[in-house]
Amino acid sequence: MIKLIAFDLDGTLTQHKTPLEPANYETLVALSKKYKLLMAGAGACMRIFNQLGGFPIDVIGNYGLQYGEYNPETKTLDIKENNVIPCDRESVDARVTMCREKYGFTEFAGDSVQYHDSGCVTFAILGTEAKQEDKLAFDPDRAKRRKIYAEVCQTFSDYNVFVGGSSSFDMAPRPFNKFYAISKYCAERGIDLSEVAFVGDDYGPGGNDESVYLSPIKFITIDDYRTFPEVIKNAGLLD
Repeated sequence: MIKLIAFDLDGTLTQHKTPLEPANYETLVALSKKYKLLMAGAGACMRIFNQLGGFPIDVIGNYGLQYGEYNPETKTLDIKENNVIPCDRESVDARVTMCREKYGFTEFAGDSVQYHDSGCVTFAILGTEAKQEDKLAFDPDRAKRRKIYAEVCQTFSDYNVFVGGSSSFDMAPRPFNKFYAISKYCAERGIDLSEVAFVGDDYGPGGNDESVYLSPIKFITIDDYRTFPEVIKNAGLLD
């Protein structure tokens, strides 16, 4: 029997960095009456919470580096955990430069790497100031990045590497990823993984939901956030 449902956000419940649509909001409300709900995201907790319009839900952020618990009295998140992992920027810069030279990504706009406060890193292939239209046109089917994904993972063996956005590799310090974070959350609350379902869209090779997809957790795939209510119904989670 499922007790907890965890969700990805962008591409699963919403378009990228957009608010919840009314139908998806109402589906979450209905689910919350039957299950414990959890958001497991790649971004910071408060950014996720604000994008959800303050929906009453616990939020895992930064692949588990951060955790926020919903406070029904204040109607906001109480940040309970906020890990910051030191980053050896000199080493990361050197490895990114090596990758650029090896794969021909030597031209970029802005910075080559984006360093996040948490310790996560974004290898911005086109640069941090690349034009949006250029980023969208670079690798729409992710084929370019998946071709070299295994080698990038080997180069950054101290990170969990994801094929992120439209033109980047996102990296979280090991052991942090969504499966690790959800497992920790459940262990602390006495929830068995057999009692958990996850709804996500980024489950292919290098996707940031892949760690959950390959785990024992029941995974419900979604390929268009607009079909979220239908997918939930077909999965038998709501009558």
